[in-house]
Amino acid sequence: MAAKMKNCSTCNAEIASNAKTCPSCGAKNKKPIYKRWWFILILVVLVLSALGGTGGEDAETPELQSVASRQPAEELASGEDATEPSAEELASDEDTAEPTVAEPEKPVNTVPEMTMGQKNALKSAQQYLDYSAFSYEGLVKQLEYEGYSNADAVYAVDRCGADWNEQAALSAESYLEYSSFSRQGLIDQLVYEGFTAEQAAYGATAAGY
Repeated sequence: MAAKMKNCSTCNAEIASNAKTCPSCGAKNKKPIYKRWWFILILVVLVLSALGGTGGEDAETPELQSVASRQPAEELASGEDATEPSAEELASDEDTAEPTVAEPEKPVNTVPEMTMGQKNALKSAQQYLDYSAFSYEGLVKQLEYEGYSNADAVYAVDRCGADWNEQAALSAESYLEYSSFSRQGLIDQLVYEGFTAEQAAYGATAAGY
């Protein structure tokens, strides 16, 4: 059975009488004032008062007087819906409420500062790499030879930013500039200098072998 149609009180568009809101303007589809429970109740009170005559006004029950007195004059004038919101409306309000975002905690800087020995060892390591090629092991030994502790030397070499494959290639080119080597001989020489077998093979290939 098709729903009865009516005109929206706000935009005058035709809508179903049982629709909650107008699909055109979004206004609430309010019930006519004569269909609201409190209006009907007031009519019943007035009818009973009229039937009871003048003396019937005093006989009106306290419950009816209390209900009638609770209706605000502004609500009668505006015709707004006095019904409490449904569970769906309450749930919708909760869903649309913006969630509270907790402010992230600022990270605590737990990185310790470099000691004087680590700082100078790192500076020395970078200076050595500026003019010569070194393996990881070779650079650690060179720093230890300069008087740095093993811990400071390892700390510096770990953080000097060297590409050890590139260092192996530079070292291989340096050897080939003043001496002749077979591929395997060049790889063996690079391994002797402290490069790994993989780094030595990479260096020989990069040098032309």
